[in-house]
Amino acid sequence: MNILLFLLILLVLVLVHEFGHFIVAKVAKIRVDEFAFGFPPRLFSIKKGETRYSFNLLPIGGYVKIYGEDPNDVDARAHDKKRSFVGQHRLIQAAVIVAGVFMNIVLAWVFLSATFMVGTPASPEDPYGAYVKDVRLTVLEVRPDTPAATSGLRSGDVIVQITDGEAAPLIPTSPEAVQNFIGPREGMGISVSYLRGGDLETLTVTPVAGIVPDRAAIGIAMDMYGTLRLPPHLAFWEGAKRTYEFTLLTATGIWDFLSGIFTGRGDFAQVTGPVGIVKAVGVAADSGIANLLFFTALISINLAIINLIPFPALDGGRLLFVIIEGITRRPIPAKFQNRANVVGFAFLMLLMIAVTWSDIAKLL
Repeated sequence: MNILLFLLILLVLVLVHEFGHFIVAKVAKIRVDEFAFGFPPRLFSIKKGETRYSFNLLPIGGYVKIYGEDPNDVDARAHDKKRSFVGQHRLIQAAVIVAGVFMNIVLAWVFLSATFMVGTPASPEDPYGAYVKDVRLTVLEVRPDTPAATSGLRSGDVIVQITDGEAAPLIPTSPEAVQNFIGPREGMGISVSYLRGGDLETLTVTPVAGIVPDRAAIGIAMDMYGTLRLPPHLAFWEGAKRTYEFTLLTATGIWDFLSGIFTGRGDFAQVTGPVGIVKAVGVAADSGIANLLFFTALISINLAIINLIPFPALDGGRLLFVIIEGITRRPIPAKFQNRANVVGFAFLMLLMIAVTWSDIAKLL
């Protein structure tokens, strides 16, 4: 199910990205030969006007074929040049290229806004505290290699009851109440009832000494959190602010990682590939629709930033070629573009293999 959910998310993100290229090309009166859902082999297709809409077997994204976009398409430079990509002003070419990235950012904004309308965890001390309802004790962090981590508690779990089987069950009303209950029970099995994704579950955890000074603990950070639901106008405003913040953070993180690769400081443990994303998708889905929307928005932002990197085989590389052609006022030879794209694609595949291997190593 996690793999299927990941493929569905990937399909949505890639199709939205390709739709950006498609719609701007259409507006600019550039001929679009095909818009494909998934990758071949083709199941069936429908032709509407000059564009064929294909539905393919492999649901791992999609693509759009724009006339004259391929540097090998010599015919587009000689025939029907006004309708071809290469026959357009450089600014229009740049707009078509950047449109995919723009649509991924817009999608992230929509999804982040949706999390505020669906309901997202928030403290009563939040600036929108008046909209925070159903405040309960929530696990904010689970330290690795602690009883809580071993027992299966996760960040986002809502603790509804704790008991040792002898004393009266504790209904948590504050973090301090839970700390006072756990503190004197070193080595005793404690039953913790919690909500995860709307389901009530129970586990047993044994407090130990040494995690915090002077008392036993299980290794969690917790606080009173509720559900923040905003009206649409506030949700879209907050979604826009979060999209801006996460885009800057993502761009900074990707820059630090890539610059680290070329300076020998690259740490693959800080990045996640397909294997890690599949696992993270499952965790997000288990935590509720708001977390899944939030996680999908972050992936969409990452996809946008990565595609904008000025590297061959990416949209950013194509944009760089357009900028160079605009400055020199002559086309870059197709042979050079092809070689650059092949080298760029090979590098990206090697990078993907390294990240995937790092993902697998984390699971072992």
